Amino acid sequence: QLQFVESGGGLVQPGTSLRLSCVASGFTLKFYAVSWFRQAPGKEREGVSCIDSSSGSSDYADSVKGRFTVSRDNAKNTVYLQMNSLKPEDTAVYYCARRFFCGSSTQSWEYWGQGTQVTVSS
Repeated sequence: QLQFVESGGGLVQPGTSLRLSCVASGFTLKFYAVSWFRQAPGKEREGVSCIDSSSGSSDYADSVKGRFTVSRDNAKNTVYLQMNSLKPEDTAVYYCARRFFCGSSTQSWEYWGQGTQVTVSS
């Protein structure tokens, strides 16, 4: 199978941290950029963070800059999203997907996972 499996979500209080994992199967992750997305009820899907393959550079949505960090371990075929100082506004289902370049205007994101639920509430 060609797929991602997201995990690591949960119910946490504001100000705490979570680390999400995105494990790829059926392909070699090191050749691809991977992006994290999230979608909350009644809202559009939002790009959270993307990490490139060859350069290793990353970018973040303004809403998470300074709080979230994306990283990858190609030996484990895994991309991570470290989420610190969580806010209720971060509550959403988090997904990951791939393409060759984060900044591509011609490629679509593919092999979406099932997502992992993150709920931030006091």
